[in-house]
Amino acid sequence: MKHTITLIPGDGIGPEVSRAVQKIIEAAGVAIEWEETSARGDIDRRGSDLTQSAALTSIRKNRVALKGPLMTAVAAGPPSINVGLRKALDLYANVRPVKNLLGVQSRYQDVDVVLIRENTEDLYAGLEHEVVPGVVESLKIITERASTRIARFAFEYARKHSRKKIHAIHKANIMKLSDGLFLNSIRKVAPEYPEIEYKELIIDNACMQMVLNPHQFDMLLLTNLYGDIMSDLAAGLVGGLGVVPSGNIGETVALFEAVHGTAPDIAGKGIANPTALLMSAIMMLDHIGELDAARKVEDALHKVYREGKSLTRDVGGTATTAEFTDSVIRTLR
Repeated sequence: MKHTITLIPGDGIGPEVSRAVQKIIEAAGVAIEWEETSARGDIDRRGSDLTQSAALTSIRKNRVALKGPLMTAVAAGPPSINVGLRKALDLYANVRPVKNLLGVQSRYQDVDVVLIRENTEDLYAGLEHEVVPGVVESLKIITERASTRIARFAFEYARKHSRKKIHAIHKANIMKLSDGLFLNSIRKVAPEYPEIEYKELIIDNACMQMVLNPHQFDMLLLTNLYGDIMSDLAAGLVGGLGVVPSGNIGETVALFEAVHGTAPDIAGKGIANPTALLMSAIMMLDHIGELDAARKVEDALHKVYREGKSLTRDVGGTATTAEFTDSVIRTLR
């Protein structure tokens, strides 16, 4: 079966790692017609308006997309394109599996936790304004609909993937209405899944517990902001954002992406590590039903890391992007 998939290569090292992933997927025997587009050009021309962008049109048509890293300005410039895509496409569930790769030095071994993050509201809605000069107000939006939807997604994911426990992460001791609504929505869903243990943890304690003992966690269910922070924290325990994948799932559309930075300092030098985008592409292959190919690519990636002979500099090796890519392809074949 041939698939048509939208590709947004991204900025900085994005085009390099995207090309590497394309080569590996092709070597795995998956027939994909890549419809390449640039979200960056659309946002530059239209400011914060993504509604008529070529990227959105392509993703809505193809229903699946793979995206490299995109640059987001700090404290200035247009809104984040990443957030804009998630909101415009209603990609309400962010799935971030965090697991050790053998061969990558990290603080812990045998970490295996999945973070499920509500992806459309909370402070990430970007509803902020200046009340008077020197005073800015940001609105934290939590709705019962979105909270219930992400709760059901998380429990269904747990059931499908044989996960045993979910921690809901919150700050309802202080934000009793907003985080309280998030918790109460989950509490209504949890009893429908009696085989899955349900627990709750305050966000600050959860961060400490994650660092002290990540093995106590199986799945975390979080609002948008907490999910962003804790998923990066968890990634740091297994080697960083360069070795973890990410998927954004909606009712009809899915977008898989590398969540690390654009690394402009090494862009064009041929030394970038495509692992995070490749792992996200493996999630994408599972999503489109290419299960055999997904396992083959995954097995090849893990073997290359176990052998440790063709790893890029960020994980302790000396290989170039091309050498790493060729090594994965050789292992595939």
